[in-house]
Amino acid sequence: MESFDSDDMSKELKRLAEGQLEDIDSEEDDRHQRAKSRRERVLELYGQGLIGSGEDNYYASLIMLYGDDVAHFELSRTFARRSSELGDPRAWSIIAAAWDRSLIARGKPQRYGTQFIREEGRWSLGRVDPRVTDSQRALYGVPPLWVQKQTVERLQRREEEI
Repeated sequence: MESFDSDDMSKELKRLAEGQLEDIDSEEDDRHQRAKSRRERVLELYGQGLIGSGEDNYYASLIMLYGDDVAHFELSRTFARRSSELGDPRAWSIIAAAWDRSLIARGKPQRYGTQFIREEGRWSLGRVDPRVTDSQRALYGVPPLWVQKQTVERLQRREEEI
């Protein structure tokens, strides 16, 4: 049986997450393949039971958040929940973002308004569940809805200026 060093594995997860974040705005042709490879590595480590600490779960949640489908977003949320349960406060906003991505992917309104989407060539929040309050958003580290709407408007103006 191959032995592993948990510190090395943690460093690898951190490196993978940093690579994912660096790739967000990349226009390189192979960025989707790199993201897929990172997700596959997370799934491999998860399958081996090697994602244990709050920090490891946080990095795994970040990587899965940028997946392609509902299963990726739900796994991101699972990792983020574990991370928060293990004491990593950074994970709360990922719980909200992964939840919103999962809902949007299933054609439902997002809860927290974390996702900026393009509709008919314009940036928007899309549909947001009106029953979710700004107090509930704050629990997950998400700004009030009016702030999110202003951010979307700035994004749209910046794009129109280009």
